[in-house]
Amino acid sequence: MMEKEEIFSKVLRAGRRTYFFDVRATKADDYYLTITESKKFTNDDGSYHYKKHKIYIYKEDFTEFKEILAEMTDFIIREKGDEVISERHQKDFKKDYEKPAVESTIDTPKSTESFTDIDFDDI
Repeated sequence: MMEKEEIFSKVLRAGRRTYFFDVRATKADDYYLTITESKKFTNDDGSYHYKKHKIYIYKEDFTEFKEILAEMTDFIIREKGDEVISERHQKDFKKDYEKPAVESTIDTPKSTESFTDIDFDDI
C-alpha cells in the first residue's frame, strides 16, 4: 500500500535510533499520525541495515494516547529520575549479577577477633 506524502514531519535522532513523526492524510483527507522507529544495525562485514517499526495513531485515539503516554513517562521519571542509567550510556555500569558478591581478601588477612569459635560437633 502506497502511503501519501507527509503533511508535517519531525525527526528525533537518538543514537542508533531515529524516530519519525509524520502527519499523513487518509483517503477522506483527514489527518492521522505515524510514529516510526528506525534502528541501525551493523553487519560483521561493516555494511549496515535498518529495522523499522511503525505505529499509526488516529484522531479518535489522540486524547487517551496522550494521557497514557504522559502517565507512563511521568511514572518513569518519578520512580527513576531523568538520569540515564544503562550499560550503553555508562561505560563503568555493572549489572547486579556482574558485580562480585564479596571482594577477595587473599592478600590481606583479617584479624581473627571478629570470628566466632565454631565447634564442628554442633553441626
